[in-house]
Amino acid sequence: MRWTARGRVPSVVVVIPSLVAGFLACAGLIVAIGAQNAFVLRQGIRREHVAPVVALCITGDVVLTFAGIAGLGPLVAAHPAAMTATRWVGAAFLAWLAVSAMLRARRPERLDPAAEGPATRRAVVVTGLALTFLNPHVYLDTVVLLGTLAHRQAAAWAFGVGVVLASATWFTALGFGATRLQPLFARPRAWQVLDLVVAAVMAALAVTLVVG
Repeated sequence: MRWTARGRVPSVVVVIPSLVAGFLACAGLIVAIGAQNAFVLRQGIRREHVAPVVALCITGDVVLTFAGIAGLGPLVAAHPAAMTATRWVGAAFLAWLAVSAMLRARRPERLDPAAEGPATRRAVVVTGLALTFLNPHVYLDTVVLLGTLAHRQAAAWAFGVGVVLASATWFTALGFGATRLQPLFARPRAWQVLDLVVAAVMAALAVTLVVG
C-alpha cells in the first residue's frame, strides 16, 4: 500500500521497511569520501561555521530527494518505459559506484580535512552551495537514483524520510563530531573499511533494481 494523494496512511509494517531502505540507501551513497564530506569534516575540525554548513548539506538532500520522489510519480504512471530505462541506468550507476569503492579500497587515500580553506561565513556558504548544487553526481544520486529507488518501495515518502534521517545523522555527526573523528579518518585503513561497506551496499541496491 502506498501513500496516495488522498492521504491514505499505510501500516507500520509497510512504512518501516521503506524508511529503513531509504536510510541505508542514503547512507551508502553519502559516506563515501568526497569533496563535500571533506569540506564538512574540515570545517568541523576548524570549528568554523559548522552549523550553517551542516544545515546546508541536509537541506540540499531534502530538497533534491523529495523533488525526485514527487517528480517520478507522474512519470511512472504516464511513461512506464521511461521508468524502466531509469531503473537500468540507476542499476548501472550503482554497480559503477560499487566497483569504484572497491578500487578505492585497494588503494586508500589519506584525507587531510584540516587543509587550508575559506574562513569567512560567506565564503564557507558559497563553497557549500557549490559542492551541493554544482556537482552533477548530487542530482544523479538524489533526484534520479534515490527517487527511482523510492518508487520501488511500498511507501515512497517513508523512503524519503529515511533518506533525510540518514543525511541529518551523517552530516551532524561529521560536522560536530569532527574533532573526535580526525584521528580515525586520517588513517587510510579507516577509509578502506568504509569503502568496502559502501561497495557492498551499492552492489546490493543494484541487484534490487534489476531483479525487483
